[in-house]
Amino acid sequence: MAGPEAGSPGCGGRPSAEALGILDRLIAFPSVVTAERYTDIAEYAAELLAGHGAEVHRLPNRTGTRTGLFARVGPAGPGGVLLSAHLDVVPVAGQGWTTDPFRMTERDGKVYGRGTTDMKGYAALALAAAVRASRMELSRPLKLSLSYDEEVGCVGIAEMIGALETTIGRPDHAVIGEPTGLEVAVGHKGKASYRVVCRGEAGHSSDAPRFMNALHLAADVVAILRAEQERLTREGARDEAYGVATSTIHVGTLQGGSALNIVPSEAVLEFEIRHLAGEPPAAILARIEEAASRVVEQARKTHPAAGIEIVPIGAYPGLDADPAGATAKLLQAAGAGAPPIKVSFGTEAGFFQAAGVPSVVCGPGSIDQGHKPDEFIALGQLAAGEAMLERVVASLR
Repeated sequence: MAGPEAGSPGCGGRPSAEALGILDRLIAFPSVVTAERYTDIAEYAAELLAGHGAEVHRLPNRTGTRTGLFARVGPAGPGGVLLSAHLDVVPVAGQGWTTDPFRMTERDGKVYGRGTTDMKGYAALALAAAVRASRMELSRPLKLSLSYDEEVGCVGIAEMIGALETTIGRPDHAVIGEPTGLEVAVGHKGKASYRVVCRGEAGHSSDAPRFMNALHLAADVVAILRAEQERLTREGARDEAYGVATSTIHVGTLQGGSALNIVPSEAVLEFEIRHLAGEPPAAILARIEEAASRVVEQARKTHPAAGIEIVPIGAYPGLDADPAGATAKLLQAAGAGAPPIKVSFGTEAGFFQAAGVPSVVCGPGSIDQGHKPDEFIALGQLAAGEAMLERVVASLR
């Protein structure tokens, strides 16, 4: 069998010049999730796709400071394969980079830059695949989803997913390209995050017992969360495919008080529930809320102003796909690793699955390389990922 032509996917362990050129452009956009505005990166992708005949639907957020895209190459209507990526990246502030994080740098078989692994590398491969597909006669469509604000809890896709059927139509398969080393991931936990506001009474610390210390209430909430974690460990659902087999609860922040000699009137903590797909967080939260209400009831016997309010911040669903399903088999036939795995980090896959789209997670690179200074992805991983997507596109002909 003849080898690949120069510049084609997989040639010499390098992705095509086209894919690298797109990645170079994507990295140059500082689409940091905390930025006040980043729409230019989506506009670049939209113009690239439209310039090759794709049907492109821009999906701005409510404030117009973010833009997502749904796009289609090939015949209109439902069906086909959707490649899903997010265009936002985590901040670089405070990290000790030795290269410019917003300039692609190639060295020793790797390319460096913010988002190379998570996940502009896959986004570049998806865009290159769409460009390549535009030159073919497809019997089924290739579709793309490019979202925003994934890094703060899959905010973008949650706002975009309702437009899927009315724009490009529901696909038969979705491939979310988060970094899995090109192994097929069929499961991950969901996440629900909350802010807890504890209210007490301000007063001089010399008379502290006369006032309700909001930090004491917050400490009670932390104790409730730890007790629920212990209950989940003992009695909760289990899935040994994960490094931590149970659903988990984590307290990430706690603030309160302004001076040592003032009884704090307010304290705020944030916690998250990382839950197995088969153990939705509603029942877990209900037990936490019930225990918190008992704390407040007791506190109000002597301090009527005491209060605990639990406010949702964000959530995304878990993924529990069929490891022997058609979507996993499609990727494995295209060169992805087998057998299927499960991953500890969250993705947008659960939103597509909840919308009736069989979904898996499969992309180049390692999650261990993301979110760090000098983030990189190996050229060989990009080349193998591009070759995999080339085979996926070929299956649509």
